[in-house]
Amino acid sequence: MKRHLNDLVLVFLVFIFPVELVKGQNTTIQVINVGVVTDVGTTSSNLSLLAINMSLSDFYSTRPESRTRLLLNFADSRDDVVGAAAAALDLIKNKEVKAILGPRTTMQASFVIEVGQKSQVPIISFSATSPFLESGRSPYFFRSTYDDSSQVQAISEIIKVFGWREVVPVYEDNAFGEGIMPGLTDALQAINIRIPYRTVISPNATDDEISADLLKLMTKPTRVFVVHMNRFLASRFFVKAKETGLMKQGYAWILTNGVIDHLVLMNQTDIEAMQGVIGIRTHFPISEELKTFRSRLAKALPVSELNIYGLRAYDATTALAMAVEDAGTTNLTFSKMDGRNISDLEALSVSEYGPKLIRSLSRIQFKGLAGDYHFTDGELHVSVFEIVNVIDGGGMVVGFWTQDQGLVKDLNPSSGTTRSFSSWKNHLNPIVWPGITLAVPRGWEIPTNGKKLQIGVPVGTFPQFVKVTKDPTTHETTVTGFCIDFFEAVIQAMPYDVSHRFIPFGDDDGKTNGNFNDLLYQVYLGVYDAVVGDTTILANRSSYVDFTLPYTTSGVGMVVPLKDEVERSSLIFFKPLTRGLWGMTLGSFFVVGFVVWFLERRVNTDFTGPVQSVQYQISTMFWFAFSIMVFAPRERVMSSTARVVVITWYFIVLVLTQSYTASLSSLLTSQQLNPTETSIKNLLAKGGPVGYQRDSFVLGKLRESGFPESRLVPFTSPEKCEELLNNGPSKGGVSAAFMEVPYVRVFLGQYCKKYKMVEVPFDVDGFGFVFPIGSPLVADVSRAILKVAESNKATQLENAWFKNIDKTCPDPMTNPDPNPTVSFRQLSLDSFWILFVAAAIVCISALLISVICFLYQNRVILNNRAIPRRERMNSMWERFKERQENPAPRN
Repeated sequence: MKRHLNDLVLVFLVFIFPVELVKGQNTTIQVINVGVVTDVGTTSSNLSLLAINMSLSDFYSTRPESRTRLLLNFADSRDDVVGAAAAALDLIKNKEVKAILGPRTTMQASFVIEVGQKSQVPIISFSATSPFLESGRSPYFFRSTYDDSSQVQAISEIIKVFGWREVVPVYEDNAFGEGIMPGLTDALQAINIRIPYRTVISPNATDDEISADLLKLMTKPTRVFVVHMNRFLASRFFVKAKETGLMKQGYAWILTNGVIDHLVLMNQTDIEAMQGVIGIRTHFPISEELKTFRSRLAKALPVSELNIYGLRAYDATTALAMAVEDAGTTNLTFSKMDGRNISDLEALSVSEYGPKLIRSLSRIQFKGLAGDYHFTDGELHVSVFEIVNVIDGGGMVVGFWTQDQGLVKDLNPSSGTTRSFSSWKNHLNPIVWPGITLAVPRGWEIPTNGKKLQIGVPVGTFPQFVKVTKDPTTHETTVTGFCIDFFEAVIQAMPYDVSHRFIPFGDDDGKTNGNFNDLLYQVYLGVYDAVVGDTTILANRSSYVDFTLPYTTSGVGMVVPLKDEVERSSLIFFKPLTRGLWGMTLGSFFVVGFVVWFLERRVNTDFTGPVQSVQYQISTMFWFAFSIMVFAPRERVMSSTARVVVITWYFIVLVLTQSYTASLSSLLTSQQLNPTETSIKNLLAKGGPVGYQRDSFVLGKLRESGFPESRLVPFTSPEKCEELLNNGPSKGGVSAAFMEVPYVRVFLGQYCKKYKMVEVPFDVDGFGFVFPIGSPLVADVSRAILKVAESNKATQLENAWFKNIDKTCPDPMTNPDPNPTVSFRQLSLDSFWILFVAAAIVCISALLISVICFLYQNRVILNNRAIPRRERMNSMWERFKERQENPAPRN
């Protein structure tokens, strides 16, 4: 009864007040009929109607000189699309209205606009927000409010600042709900936000149907929702969401202004169900005029707050009154159409006043109650939105969005933040989220009541990475290995629990049904939710799956056998010295022996003998020279010059023997290990067979490098690889094996003394975990990989799985050359030439001194010219053969 009384009061104000206003005016004033199409009886319509009347009252009371007066003609659309169109037709045909304010909803406006277009009557809507109602489609449509797509930038920036990667739109199944989707989709794609699915709610959905849709949302991993629907459907939706459990901690709800702008009209129960959501609300500046209007409106209609559509109705009416005043009072007639054999719509009269009125409306510019008012292409353009947090029975403003500054805490230009990267706390005030918590929802979780992640694992050829075993009794499959343990460590480092189970990609015998590409393609097809194993990150694979950051080293290594270059023959003792050094040493023995014999011949009985016996003299020379190397010779050296020669020779022999001994020892005990091949170019040139790991991408790399198919030999295990390398090409083996660096680490850990990695010919990323394209798990798992890699856990896992079978083999990753090549260098003359030159100088000096002394002692014979020269030479030779008298005493 109370509502009916309020409606009667409102009807009185709406229908009677304008008539009285007109009657009180001078008869020279022109009355202009305008129409109002609305749903009479609803709270928002009553509020708008009252605002329209107050606008006209204020306009004409402040402008008594106006030459025109608007006469409002109301038509009830009865909350129906056809009713709205019929009301507009009636107003134009029977009342000949020059403009129409309304209708209330987007669906109604779509039909009314067609009527206005046909009759050239401007349609001014202050509540139809769908972007589908483009003003460009009809120059006679003016939107006196913001269209829904104007808020998508604010929504996208909220999502971006909190770092969410997936969003689910929830919208009403009609033109109003669908209108925002194109703009919202484009805005989210611009910041690389994925929309995995959508939820569409029918306006006529029952509570059970809403609950069913909410239960589907609960089983999905995405926890961020953008809701766009009318307030009546939203109130039912959130009550059921709270009952279902979607309003607890971890969820994030973003509401458009379709709900938040009407928050003041919702009851307390509905608002309590929405605790913790954030939303977009149209901002209007607080002014003295607005405060006065709000006070007057509260007295006329018992509402606690004023929504934006009441303000838009007030400003739209003011704009229409100003435009009519500007357009004047000429051409107010309608031109009649021939009504024979045509429909009612085609038979509409055409307003001759319409074209002039739309030009005046386009020029209108003033400061209204809701802010600056000016049409651009028939639209009002947004400048500011409020970010509202629903809490404590109402909406609390936590920030603003502006076209120039983006998200800011307040509208003070000095404190405005830029759009550069920063924390959400720099842009918004603290927010209370669902579950009454200040913790920001992560936006993505594995549903506890959903299925586990189905993770495919390859049946690996290297069991250190992935090993699949099956219990013959229970038939239970167990998956172990470094990759599996590393993934489990990553899951422990995740900020939320990820339930999962491993599914081997192979048959019961442990043989794979396809290669790694086949396994990854199962993720693309949706058979698996992820792949964990020794899976290399490749560019062609990333076209249909996403990889995490690598958790192992990268590259493809070339492994070749090692061979000893030293020939172990019976003549190896000759190798320490070069031929030149051997020759110089032997020659020096002869020279030193001769010099010592020459110096000691006349003064030392040990060197005395028959001169005629050449054999005796030569044997004495060599015996003395060679015996120095092994023991002290029995011959004693008497002369000082001979002693200098012998001491010099002793030193040279000592250096030579010590160097020879060291070089021979090194040659006999060390290996000169060199790789059989040094590069992939040499392999291609020689044309020998090479090995590769079966089911690996390495096969494609080798083909691209130029290896023919006939030269490529697959292996399935480290033992098979070792067998091929050990046999070599001559016995059906291979010259080299190509495998990824992590496999090389395992292989050389067992066979470091026989093989070596000589080159990394192909650069690729390491192993990574595989997920579907766009999966938000990729970013979280990659962050967790970094945490594990930087902790001691990674080292523990490596030590546990990569312990070398041969304990003497160092880790090839920390020591990439576990078998260093020992290069042997023969001793040559250039290392000892100074010693031989010194010995030659000493010998020559000793000989010169000895000869000079001999000649000086026999200078009488030598200078006696009376004796023929031949006899003098014979006499000198005889004196040389004689022993020197009074020889020096022995030491």
